[in-house]
Amino acid sequence: MVATLVGAIADLANFLENGNLSGVLRHPVALRIAQHYSVDTTMGPSMQPIEEFISRYIREYDFYSQAARLAAETLESNLHRSGIRCIVTHRAKDISRLAEKCEKRNAEDPYKEIQDIYSDIVDLAGVRVALYFPGDRERVDRIINRFFHLLEERRDFPDPGKANPSKKFSGYSAAHYRAQLSERSLGDSDKRYAKARVEIQVASVLMHSWSEVEHDLIYKPLEGGLSEEELHILDQLNGLVLAGEIALEMLQKAGEVRVASTDRTFLNHYELAAHILAHANKERKSPVEESGLGRVDLLFQLLTDLEFNTPNSLAPFISSLHENLEERPLADQVIDAIISEDPERYRRFEEIQFQMSFSSVKPPPSDQPTISEEIVGRFWSKWTALEKTLRGLAVVDPEDTRFMGVGALINRIPNLTEPLKRELDYLRRIRNDLVHSGEIPGAAFLQEAIERIVAVTARLSQLNEPPQAG
Repeated sequence: MVATLVGAIADLANFLENGNLSGVLRHPVALRIAQHYSVDTTMGPSMQPIEEFISRYIREYDFYSQAARLAAETLESNLHRSGIRCIVTHRAKDISRLAEKCEKRNAEDPYKEIQDIYSDIVDLAGVRVALYFPGDRERVDRIINRFFHLLEERRDFPDPGKANPSKKFSGYSAAHYRAQLSERSLGDSDKRYAKARVEIQVASVLMHSWSEVEHDLIYKPLEGGLSEEELHILDQLNGLVLAGEIALEMLQKAGEVRVASTDRTFLNHYELAAHILAHANKERKSPVEESGLGRVDLLFQLLTDLEFNTPNSLAPFISSLHENLEERPLADQVIDAIISEDPERYRRFEEIQFQMSFSSVKPPPSDQPTISEEIVGRFWSKWTALEKTLRGLAVVDPEDTRFMGVGALINRIPNLTEPLKRELDYLRRIRNDLVHSGEIPGAAFLQEAIERIVAVTARLSQLNEPPQAG
């Protein structure tokens, strides 16, 4: 250890004195010391492309590390909310490994300039999604396409055109993405990280583990290349991993069957998501897009709080789901149907939103409601009266209106003028934002909305009144 440290310091001293970076590039410890103490590695008068690239990457390391962290956080939060079981990890490319990779590729096809290396090395910032259930890969694909800007087509492994005839099994099975974070998902102070290219690897937990073993043994051997027998053993392990993935898919399906039992409670929002998706996909011609699922984690907390968290209790609300998932995601539709039954549930749902968004922040105790709480309470009181009026006017079986959304009710009320329909639609959007965004508008805005709700309710009530005798 002491000899290694002395050698690293000697390489750094040689660079600082003579501008010779080659020793630093070959020495992992020297690279780490240079990075830690921010040694300026740009001093050489005639630096080669690899040397210039590594010296620049040492200075940019924190940028790529932060970009990878932000990408991982974006993925992890959205995968978790959608009920996908996985482990998300991230990293910036290790400097010493990067130097080795550049030297190896340069030997095969020499780099002419530094930009050639940036184009060739695509995983300076990397994120791994290790799935519990391989069958969730397509759901992950839809989330990545929604929150990231893809720089090229997804790469699927194994590549049929590169099959190895000496292997009995297919090898590495995964999906790779080269992407950039969407600016809309970043705060103002983090917008610059949208420029970073991030490689996202999606595979099962078993496949990620096997690929790590294979990669380190085959591509980074410490004691020469592997023997034929060792390669056969790795191939056999790959077969066990593929069999394990089949078992995981069977386990996922068995869990869905168990969850569908009417008298069992949902243990978590992952089970709830599987149940809703299974029902919706059975009723629809095409599978539900990930944007159509919504905040299943919020729905699970509401169901648990109201003791509705069984398939049997949920069935009436699920039966009312409609097709327009771009406008109303599945979980949001179920939430709407549940809270519209009882005005008190609006307030409880607000509390759940607050607890899940700010679980580490406790509001000061007070027996008196705040101004915002008071005006929101008045909004829900007037809104409930409006919904009751709409349900009374809709030309449909009263039982069918129980879980019907306001948009559907409006379309079933005869003699509504276009201006009245537009006013109802405007108020409906305010209500939806208040329920599902978790943000409370200003008091003046809500007060105006309350007055408009009262006025619309009065106009609707007149539709039921018999005409005055002339």
